[in-house]
Parts: sequence; structure tokens; C-alpha cells
Amino acid sequence: MDSSPHASRTENPCIPPQLETPTPLPLTTTASATTCCKCGGPTTYPPAPPHPTWSSTDISPPPPPTYRPIRFPAINISPETAAQSQQAIILAPVPRSQKVVPLSHPYHFRNPVKKITSPADAHRFVDSDSGINFIGFIVALSESIRGHKISDPCPQSATIAAILSVLDTLLRWIDEIPPTSNSSRYGNISYRVWHSRMSENAVDLMIKILPNDNDDLRSATVEISPYFADSFGNSSRIDYGTGHEMNFAAWLYCLARLGLIREEDYHAVVSRVFVKYLELMRKLQLTYCLEPAGSHGVWGLDDYHFLPFVFGSSQLIDHKYMKPKSIHNEDILENFSGEYLYLSCIVFIKKVKKGLFAEHSPLLDDISGVPTWNKVNSGLLKMYKAEILEKVPIMQHFLFGWIIEWE
Repeated sequence: MDSSPHASRTENPCIPPQLETPTPLPLTTTASATTCCKCGGPTTYPPAPPHPTWSSTDISPPPPPTYRPIRFPAINISPETAAQSQQAIILAPVPRSQKVVPLSHPYHFRNPVKKITSPADAHRFVDSDSGINFIGFIVALSESIRGHKISDPCPQSATIAAILSVLDTLLRWIDEIPPTSNSSRYGNISYRVWHSRMSENAVDLMIKILPNDNDDLRSATVEISPYFADSFGNSSRIDYGTGHEMNFAAWLYCLARLGLIREEDYHAVVSRVFVKYLELMRKLQLTYCLEPAGSHGVWGLDDYHFLPFVFGSSQLIDHKYMKPKSIHNEDILENFSGEYLYLSCIVFIKKVKKGLFAEHSPLLDDISGVPTWNKVNSGLLKMYKAEILEKVPIMQHFLFGWIIEWE
């Protein structure tokens, strides 16, 4: 009988002995880890060589990681909390559109400041005339695009053309400020250069939009520039979220209160201005790897945006063929995402998130089961009020001046 140490093991007749993996002997926990803890003999396998570090190699600097995620893993709220929030949204009334109240002489523009520090403050704003008029403006924008494709013709005023020119300038600056090559997985520091240029030129960009023949209105730059500068993300954290998107909507609302954007411009505000803004933000997100700001993860609607879903669902109300469940049809997404904001958002999410759609975007997956786009739109408007305008982590950064008053 073979007296070798491995003679007692059970042989597998289907596997040649030389291909079987021998059971390694237990190792000691000493620093050398070269002897057996039971018999004191040498171990079967030599210890693994130390893992090389960049400081001990000749490669400097280290190459960037092959995986550069666009989205930072967010902290998810619990399903129970999400269910309670959804129930409150269901029972809430649907916000209604309102005419924007125009400002009149004399003007008292001033530097806007933060006011909201508690849930009571957030509800105070939402229930005030300013808050009701602001959400009414968003509802009116949503109604203006109902039944229209992005490419449908619409009148474009001089203000709309000036805004588009400004956004094109910001897009061009991205090309002029390429991302730096570094080993950071999240947030490219070149974004700070872009953001600094945008902030430093914000007043000049506003002057291009304000009328040349009205000195009183040109003094509004002191109040509208901060909303504009805070519409494209945070340079310190290199992130972007729905709060920044809300600032862009607030900036448009300020222009409406100044009389520069009128109701007949609303269609172009959505199909031209907001579409251009969305193009700009997606380019910023992809170029500089912006992190989501304050995301709810899979229990949120989207890591970055909310309003495109509101406007996009309004576009599809009473559509003859496309239903909410059509977001799962790849042919529809491929052929119509360029004409409908909602479908465009779904395509972008599938581009930057991997895995099953129901797993990384369960709320959008649930919404696809709603029978009509009208119900989707009304639900999203209620959700925007509850999850954006009434949330302190978002609204604590919102600014109040003379145009948007704190009441």
C-alpha cells in the first residue's frame, strides 16, 4: 500500500490524478507563513509574491482605470419610505398651470439669498403666491408641448434666439476645455475650469439676452445671473442634479416675469431651449463624469433630470400608437427618441446604466405600467412638487430676491 501523504484521498476515476487539484495544507498565521501549523513542515505552495505598488514600479504616473463610471453609487432610501412617499403623491392634487405675473416699475432688483432651512420653510414657499406661480409656469410649459414633436415648427422670438446662442457658446467651451487624463474615477477636474469660465462670464452672457434699449431691465443681471450660474452643476463637488435643473427653470421663470418670455414662446422654450439645455448637460455629464447630486439611486426617477420626463410625457398624451409600455420596445426607442423627450431620456439611461432596466430604474419600469400618458404626466407633476420643491436638501440652496420673493 502506498504510504505517501496523498494515498488516503478519494480518487475520482473520471479525472486523471495529474489534473486533480490537491488540497492545500493549512498555513500558519505568522508573518512568514512558510510552515504548516500542524506538522511544522514546509507548505505545499510557496507564499504569493507581494502585489506590486505603483511606488515600487517604474511606471509613473499610473494609467487611469479602464472603468470610468458616469454615475456614482447613490444611497437608496428604503422601499417602505418610498411607498409612503408615493402614497402621499397619489393623494395630492395635480398642480395647475398659471399665467406668469409680470413685474412692473419701479424695479428693485437685488442679490438673491437663501431662505429655506427646514421642511416648514419649504412648504411655506410651495404654498406662497411665488411658489404656486412658479410651479404653474412649469405646468404651462408642459401643456405647451402637448401633442408636439421636437421638430415641429414653432415661432422663435429674439429672446429665444439669444438664449440658444448663449447655450451654444457653453457647448463650444466644452470642446475648448478637454478633460484631463488622471486616475480619478469620478469627476474630471477640467469641469472646474469650464464652470469658472461660465461663472465669470455669466453677467456678460445675461446682457446678450436682455434688451439693449432698456437700462432698467439690464440692471436685472444682479438677480438673474446667480440662477443661471447655478444651473449647470457644482464646481466643488463636480456634480449635477435636479436642484440645478430647477435653477434653470427658475431662470426661465425670471425671464418670463421680466416680460422677455411670453406665452407664445412656451412651445419654443421646451422644444428648442430646454432641448438645447439637455444636450449641454448630457455633454457635460459624459465629458467630465459629473456625479449625481443627492440621488435617491434606484428609488429615484433619474440620477440627473426630472423635467424632461414631465415635458416628454406631455408630448405623448393621446398619441395614437405609443403608450407608456412602449419604452420597452427597442425599435420605438431607436426611431423616435429624437422627437420625444421621454424616450430620449430612456435611451440615455440605458446607455449609461448596465443591467436589467427593471433593476436599475424600477420606478420608471413601474410607470411604464400606467395605462395612459395623461396619468403619467399628472403623476409626475405631483411628484415634482413633492420630491423636488418640498425637499429641504434641494430647496435649501434655492435663492430668493425681488423677482422670486420669499413671502
